[in-house]
Amino acid sequence: MAPRHIELRISFRDRALTGVLTKPDFRPDCLIVLAHGAGSDMESPFMVAVSDGLSRRGAATIRFNFPYADRGTRIPDRTETLEACFRRVLDWMHGDLNLDRLPLIIGGRSMGGRIATHLAAQGERIAGLLLLAYPLHPAGKPSRLRAAHLARITVPMLFLSGTRDPLCPLDSLGPLLAELPQATLHSVAGADHAFNVLVRSGRDHADVVRELIDTGAVWVRSAVLRRPTRVLRPPGAG
Repeated sequence: MAPRHIELRISFRDRALTGVLTKPDFRPDCLIVLAHGAGSDMESPFMVAVSDGLSRRGAATIRFNFPYADRGTRIPDRTETLEACFRRVLDWMHGDLNLDRLPLIIGGRSMGGRIATHLAAQGERIAGLLLLAYPLHPAGKPSRLRAAHLARITVPMLFLSGTRDPLCPLDSLGPLLAELPQATLHSVAGADHAFNVLVRSGRDHADVVRELIDTGAVWVRSAVLRRPTRVLRPPGAG
């Protein structure tokens, strides 16, 4: 069965932000809160597909809009506002949803994942970080690495990165993560920052998204929940 989508309205400063809770049709074993990237919002096909896919594999998921996306503008809010918004979503979740006892994983795509790492480095109580296309440096500025804070994170982290991602060259990311025993890197062959692949690869974007979901689901069970990875689908699934 398809997962259920429940619209959320989350108060933040002078507005109510839009969010969506996606739940499987059986008891979830964790909660994953995902934030969107700078050039999209929570309703991007990528965010919806990943959220729905992880829900089918046993997680409840929440995706939400940052304030600028809710306003319909393209320029992201300041980092401090993005952090405060993400933290507000987590606080609201604890107060308004009956999901407190589920292990909490946070993350997101590109900028959204980066903000999640800031919260984790600042001591937010979570069980893991799921990072899709982590932006290791700003566009055109390869010397400005966004990595110093990662050493302060003590929970399991999964980095899902394409081998053609110009914002996260694996020859830079790999050595950094090798120094962090809690970090796992999964490289997606031929994928760019948007997880698009070349036609000659023989794969398409849907194939890559399935790889991301499958890899994320296995990592959640093995690294965060510490359960056997062979049980991946809901009861009754083929």
